[in-house]
Amino acid sequence: MSNAQSFPPLLDRNAALFLDFDGTLSPLQDDPDAVFLEPGMDAILMKISSMLGGALAILSGRDLTDLSKRVPNALWRFGNHGLRAAAPGHATTDKIPTAPDALVTSLITVVDSHAGVRLEEKGPVLAVHYRAAPEKGDELTRQLEDVLSQHSDYSLQSGKMVLEAKPSGANKGVCLQEAMETAPFAGRTPVMIGDDKTDEDAFLVANRLGGWSVKVGEGDSAANYRLGSHHDVAAYLQQVLGKV
Repeated sequence: MSNAQSFPPLLDRNAALFLDFDGTLSPLQDDPDAVFLEPGMDAILMKISSMLGGALAILSGRDLTDLSKRVPNALWRFGNHGLRAAAPGHATTDKIPTAPDALVTSLITVVDSHAGVRLEEKGPVLAVHYRAAPEKGDELTRQLEDVLSQHSDYSLQSGKMVLEAKPSGANKGVCLQEAMETAPFAGRTPVMIGDDKTDEDAFLVANRLGGWSVKVGEGDSAANYRLGSHHDVAAYLQQVLGKV
């Protein structure tokens, strides 16, 4: 894993841009329901999407329905770590898959035993948030690993004060790979910008396909370049617009 430091190059019109949401386009907050795009960011995203012939997508771990409330409907949206997708202008009308009842019940039991910990059901993905109780991280990890040992089709993914139970196939790298095989992304240079461990899979795929990747924030990463925060992402995207 590299420790990327250099500022990313500006996009050209042949790029296909994939952007994480939380921590990349918006600040991380204790309450994920309170997170929205910064003022003016929706207009910036729409202009860059037009510049790229529509090849801009928000690629998030959030449930697609929830994500679509927070970003312009006129953009490509990939939610649930790529398990659900919506094309520009299309509503999220697909049937929402759910996690097994037994798994949900087990995780509720774990979460209810810890003050300051909450469970978020994102279709088939289950997220345990512990930002309000950061000291619980190691214990929660052990408990969730024990629960998931009984569900062979699920794995545990750690993030920034969150632990996610993800089904096989919920992978941002897989999503980016599949997107790059279809219009309007095919034939372009993939660029992935994200801040969390779930984005690393997409970084690796973008790099392998001849593109590049940007890590937002601190920590070792497979990304080629680095930006310090969501504010720096906004400034970078404004520079992209100023170039054209």
